[in-house]
Amino acid sequence: MIMKDIYNRYSFFLKNKYGTKVYKLPVNIPVTCPNRICQKGGCTYCDEKGAGYDNLPGIFSVSEQIRKNMDYIGKKYKAEKFIAYFQNFTNTYLPLPEFKKYITEAAMENVCEIAVSTRPDCIAYPYLDVLKNVSEKYGREITIELGLQSPNWHTLEKINRGHTLAEFIDAVLMIKKYRYGICVHLILNLPWDDESDCIEAAKILSALGVDFIKLHSLYIAEGTKMAEQYKNHEFSICNIDEYKKRVISFLRYLSPDIYVERLVSRAPSDALFANWSTSWWKIRDDIEKEMKENGYFQGDMCSYLGGREVKKFI
Repeated sequence: MIMKDIYNRYSFFLKNKYGTKVYKLPVNIPVTCPNRICQKGGCTYCDEKGAGYDNLPGIFSVSEQIRKNMDYIGKKYKAEKFIAYFQNFTNTYLPLPEFKKYITEAAMENVCEIAVSTRPDCIAYPYLDVLKNVSEKYGREITIELGLQSPNWHTLEKINRGHTLAEFIDAVLMIKKYRYGICVHLILNLPWDDESDCIEAAKILSALGVDFIKLHSLYIAEGTKMAEQYKNHEFSICNIDEYKKRVISFLRYLSPDIYVERLVSRAPSDALFANWSTSWWKIRDDIEKEMKENGYFQGDMCSYLGGREVKKFI
């Protein structure tokens, strides 16, 4: 792959694939997460909206949400094609007939792709088969978005994630059999991670050959377990310069074949902590500026795959 920039932008991928501007439309369905029930409490950073703070209310049907968002966003951003993005909570954590109903309803005119956000421990072949049937019947592309957040087992335990790296690898291997797009979400400044964890995440995702990544900067929502810990000074968050450094290291070790959707979170305005009180686009621009000034680019450190130590003999 020949990159046209310092990293492979998802927006370029969509424009190249569909020949026009494509925009994601969030869809909200009545689901929860297995990690939020049976007194497990959910991930410590997750609030009652499940990361879907800009979604329309679930009282609207899937088709109504898509139509309303399509009318508004299509005019505002001059988008012609759309991705129906089942965003909040775990969108495969519901009975199979209900899952099929919601996914089928999203296969509307001008929806070129359906993206389903879920957890690694909620991927199973019957659900992947439903997506296959909808894709083949309606001619829609499928992407599955998996929340990993960190490759560090100890960090996953501290944030009460409810799964380990093993479940994530298992989910990726299952999805790959169907050739769906795979997007992985990571939070690069979780308090118990450091730069080496970010580099290891890049290596793991590159070795697995995922298609897209979405990086998040941690934001702390009021009313969460993490908000309580934050107020009690139970952990510290790295400074903004450290976050930028982690993103740059991650990108340098990331395979150049993977597309990047986001470098930093777009947090809600009422978050207790978010992006060091700096706009997300300013952080993004600073990262890109530093990479250009230093001659860094995505994958320039990606030399560890394919038998690194014996390449000199080949």
